[in-house]
Amino acid sequence: MATPQLAAASASPMPEGITDLNYKPLPGRLGNLTMLQLHALEKLKKELIEEGIFVEDRMDDSLLLRFLRARKFDVAKAKEMLIAAEKWRKENGVDTILEDFEFTEREEVNKYYPQYYHKMDKDGRPIYIERLGFLDLETMYKVTTQDRLIKRFVQEYEKFAKYRVPACSKAVGHPVETSCTIMDLHNVSMTSFYRVKDYVMQASSIGQDRYPERMGKFYIINAPWAFSAVWRVIKPWLDEVTVSKVDILGSNYKETLLKQIPAENLPKIFGGTCDCRGGCSLSDAGPWNVQTNGAAA
Repeated sequence: MATPQLAAASASPMPEGITDLNYKPLPGRLGNLTMLQLHALEKLKKELIEEGIFVEDRMDDSLLLRFLRARKFDVAKAKEMLIAAEKWRKENGVDTILEDFEFTEREEVNKYYPQYYHKMDKDGRPIYIERLGFLDLETMYKVTTQDRLIKRFVQEYEKFAKYRVPACSKAVGHPVETSCTIMDLHNVSMTSFYRVKDYVMQASSIGQDRYPERMGKFYIINAPWAFSAVWRVIKPWLDEVTVSKVDILGSNYKETLLKQIPAENLPKIFGGTCDCRGGCSLSDAGPWNVQTNGAAA
């Protein structure tokens, strides 16, 4: 009779505040670290403190672990990445962007390029939706600029970190660090994508380099054949973890989305039942918004 194998104990304790008794942290997270990973975390933190780089209010263990995971727990590379991110924050006034920047043209821009957070998926992640098919670049740039779009993008990341994921974590009873993204390519041609590529590439670079390990699930829906063909070419060059997070779907995406997102949290336009008053794209509905409390506004 075979002897049952016990799971290896984590070198780090579970994070505080967990009420979900079924929560099992993924590898490389608090509550599921190897001794080597814990040593890397402690070493990175010690070096940042000694060099006067550590920001106590913002650099908790979860943030440091995201930079470490992004560099496969190579402390030197993770520190280099984090220092570059801190330099970028100072140069762009990111620490005060929640107070200093107001995107007053939000409703107008929403007509030409809807980008918004809306409720949670079944794992408690904030859902982020972007509809490139609506993009009318010429008209949109009459009411805003690429620079202001980037500032809004950064501000939304800061809101994500400061308000959205903490509220989602509290709502589901376990740590939430990532988002569930729906990228709608309906009516997108390679020509229209090329026109907005500068913004998309700049935004993608910020997300990858300054806010690493924030992608949980990524659904690209209504993907044209050309896009699917390109994905098949680049897919072998990506690491398995990244590939596992991305689903390239055509027009028959509803069933796949509903496996990950409750129908009441998915906007009707994508096959769900949510129909926020004034439109889901402007409601900011979710546990982070006390006015809606995650319900239809």
